[in-house]
Amino acid sequence: MVIDRRIYGLFKDEKHRTRGLLYNGAEAALAQSSEGFKLVTRIQDEVHRFAIEYHRKLRQKTATKSVLDDIKGIGQVRRRALFVHFGTVEKIKAASEEELASAPGMITKSAAAVYQFFQQKSSN
Repeated sequence: MVIDRRIYGLFKDEKHRTRGLLYNGAEAALAQSSEGFKLVTRIQDEVHRFAIEYHRKLRQKTATKSVLDDIKGIGQVRRRALFVHFGTVEKIKAASEEELASAPGMITKSAAAVYQFFQQKSSN
């Protein structure tokens, strides 16, 4: 079964504004006052908005990533509590198991997991 698909591209002018369509290797000019031009412009704006939102979400995920996310039993609440209590990852790494357990929201099991995680990291 052969599906006939038509692929179009957009031509832009030197100011990066849509000037026309590209189809079968030829430029098809669109009058800026035409309904077709307005439709193509709206589609282009929506694609652009979608792409920007997608890239913002990707950057946000990497910007909020922490080494603590790799520790089993440490979720967002305990991670935040550790940062509030210690201030930096370096201070969390340097803390003893007892100091980690003394942070608000931490329990002995979670403190042990954090301590062991950083001990294993430093020995590698």
